[in-house]
Amino acid sequence: MTASFQSALIVGAGMGLSAALARRLVHSGCSVALAARDIGKLESLCAETGAAAFPCDAQDPAEVTKLFDAVGRFAGPPDVVIYNASARVRGPFTTLAPDDVRRALMVGAFGAFLVAQRAVPAMLEKGRGAILFTGASASVKGYAESAPFAMAKFALRGLAQSMARELAPKGIHVAHFVIDGAIRPRGRDDNDDSTLDPDAIAQTYMNVLMQPRSAWTWEVEVRPWVERF
Repeated sequence: MTASFQSALIVGAGMGLSAALARRLVHSGCSVALAARDIGKLESLCAETGAAAFPCDAQDPAEVTKLFDAVGRFAGPPDVVIYNASARVRGPFTTLAPDDVRRALMVGAFGAFLVAQRAVPAMLEKGRGAILFTGASASVKGYAESAPFAMAKFALRGLAQSMARELAPKGIHVAHFVIDGAIRPRGRDDNDDSTLDPDAIAQTYMNVLMQPRSAWTWEVEVRPWVERF
């Protein structure tokens, strides 16, 4: 990890990919803050890593503002922000409940906008920072009976691309990660390459964070061999 990154915030944190990222960021010397609607599930991770957990519903502007105020008191404005939050809704198109679709879009895309918009000013002031967005297969291909998830993930990808073009010249590295496959539970070491190891994905995020500015990546796809391009 470069010395310029001292604090990180992971929004939508859980015990899968987010936990793997938290471990690597702490190991690299970052102070790590975790945000989730239910922070009770993060107690063991916080005890293990020394990270701090903060409650937040990312689709609520007031809660996002409150989150950044709390994180700022904990470790200062974050140099790295990772957005992992999403809300998945499945079902035949004609049976989808509008409120469920709205929530999927609000959490998956609007929340990412709110978090990024709140993070960017401090990064602009410092002239450096990184914002990483977690996408999915649905970022680039919509599946049957999964329209809301695809809508949110396509929007998230568009947000990332637009931000990257605007903010990279100002020292902020914006990157989008297409997780094209199922993530296996941590600790399941069965050499099953049909699923993605969360620790391996986290290492890819770290590799992107450490890229020299002259060769920044805006998007990375990771997939097991069973996934089709």
